[in-house]
Amino acid sequence: MALDTDSLLGKTIGPYLAASLLGGGGMAWVVVASRGGEPAVALKVLKPKYARDPAFTARFLNEARIAGELRHPNIIRILDAGQDGEAVYFAMPRLSASLATRLEGGAVLPEADVIRAARDVARGMAFAHDAGVIHRDIKPQNILFDADGAAVLTDFGIARAIASYVSTTGKRLTIGTPHYISPEQARGMPLDGRTDVYALGVTMYHAATGALPFRSSDWYELARLHVEEPPEPLRRKRPDISRAFEKIVLTCMEKDREQRYASASDLADDLDGLLSGKRSTTDVALETVKKLLGR
Repeated sequence: MALDTDSLLGKTIGPYLAASLLGGGGMAWVVVASRGGEPAVALKVLKPKYARDPAFTARFLNEARIAGELRHPNIIRILDAGQDGEAVYFAMPRLSASLATRLEGGAVLPEADVIRAARDVARGMAFAHDAGVIHRDIKPQNILFDADGAAVLTDFGIARAIASYVSTTGKRLTIGTPHYISPEQARGMPLDGRTDVYALGVTMYHAATGALPFRSSDWYELARLHVEEPPEPLRRKRPDISRAFEKIVLTCMEKDREQRYASASDLADDLDGLLSGKRSTTDVALETVKKLLGR
C-alpha cells in the first residue's frame, strides 16, 4: 500500500502511534503522535516521492541528527529520527502556534511583537551559524511559539538535506517558497549566514506590514525581484512603524550581503536594543566612522 495520510493515521511509526494530521507541505506531512504515556510530539514524515530516494533519505536522516545536536531555547529540539518501512521521520516537541497562522488573512503584528519574535529567531540563528549550520529556509511557517511565547526556529533538517542532495546529485529541488529567498540563493551562489539574515528581514517585513515585499506567480520573476528590485519602505505601507525598526529590516534585506548585518548575533543585539531603548550597533559604528573622518 502506498504511504499516504490515511495509511499513516492510527498506525505505529517507529515507536510512535500517529493520531492526527497537524499539517504538511511539499516535502512532508506533520502528524501528532505519542509514545506510551509520554507527551504528544509532532512527527514529520517524508512523502513517498522523497522517502523512496535512498540518497535523499540518507541526507535527511543525517541532517536531522545534526539538527538534533543544536541545543538552544530558540531552536526546536529533534527528539528522534529514523525509518520504519516506507516512513522516514523525525520527532520534535509539539508546538501548535506558528507565525504563519498569526499572519493568516493579511494580519499584522504589533511592532514590539515582531521585534521579540525576530530577536528570538536571530539568537537561534546565531547559535546555529556558530556551529557551522545555515538554515536556508527562514519563513513564517518555520517559526513556532512555545508555551511562554518565545519564538522557536524549526525545519533545519529538510532545508539542509535538500541543499546537500542537490549539490551531490545535481538534481533540482526547490527549498520551500521562493518569497523569502536571498539574492544569492536566487543566483545559485555559495551561501553563508547572511542568507538567513535576509530571509528573516523578509519575514519581519511580512509580519509588520501584512504583505510580502515581492510578489509574482512566476518563480523566475520573483527571483529577479529579489536580485534587482528594492523593497518598498515599510512606513509607506504602515506609517506607525518606527524609523529605527524600518532601518533594521531594510538593512537585513540589502541586495549586497556585505551591506547586511555581518552576523545574526549583531542583528539580535540591535533588535534587543530597540526593545530596551539602546542605540543600534549600526548607528554606533556609523558615528565612530564619522569621528575618525573628522565629520
